[in-house]
Amino acid sequence: MIKKVNKRGSDDVKVTFVLPEDHPHAEDMCVVGDFNDWTEGENRFVRRSNHTYSTNVMLKEGGRYAFRYYSPSHGWENEAEADAYERNEHGSDNCILET
Repeated sequence: MIKKVNKRGSDDVKVTFVLPEDHPHAEDMCVVGDFNDWTEGENRFVRRSNHTYSTNVMLKEGGRYAFRYYSPSHGWENEAEADAYERNEHGSDNCILET
């Protein structure tokens, strides 16, 4: 799941990526994409008190970003609620997020 909240008085959007408690790889999953130079581990999912895993990024309003979820033990995974999907140079699809 993806939640987007425009920050009042700025052109920033807080984007929260959420995985359910029962996701099999949530503990070592992270979000990688254009917004963090595809750096593994920079935006790791953290277990929350509401029994989900989430991570946040601040992005500019009106942007279009490619991203995917990555787990060292499981590999790449896409978000079912992405705004769109786009073929990448590796022959798979990136998720697209529009803010």
